[in-house]
Amino acid sequence: MLGFPAAPVCAAACFCALLSAAGAQSATPSPAPASCSLKSNSSCADCLQNVACLWCISTKQCVYYPVQNILPPSSVCPLNEARWGVCWVKFQILIITMSVLAGIIVLSVVVCCLCCCCKCERIGNKREDAQVERQTRARKARQKARRTEIQLRHDEIRQKYGLAKDNPYARMDDH
Repeated sequence: MLGFPAAPVCAAACFCALLSAAGAQSATPSPAPASCSLKSNSSCADCLQNVACLWCISTKQCVYYPVQNILPPSSVCPLNEARWGVCWVKFQILIITMSVLAGIIVLSVVVCCLCCCCKCERIGNKREDAQVERQTRARKARQKARRTEIQLRHDEIRQKYGLAKDNPYARMDDH
């Protein structure tokens, strides 16, 4: 079993809490989407009722999220002051958490794939080793049969010419 460090587990728990809070917040019916700029100088919660809006704490501005950029530029709002989705999570922390979780997921998939490949390779080696062992046993059996056949042929030749010994350990005498 793999041991996971506590930090990714905590990040995963925070992410789950964030998703449940975002789900709870979006479950409340929102009024008809109004222009984000009309919600400026109000509150973060009012601004973020519209998912297209981004709240900047330092300027108390509610602006449309600049979708043409992946990250909002600092001219709109610094990342550590921006809020999107929920008011209690800094946008910068949200990005870092999502990046870490994505990295953990990718790393987990890679580790699982490597483990599966190694396991399959070990199974293949076992099959190959068993096949080599069977071939070796068959080769030894053929060699033993050939040796026995040659020994029988030599014994027949010895019998034919009277060279057979009653006791294989006795010396041959010259008659």
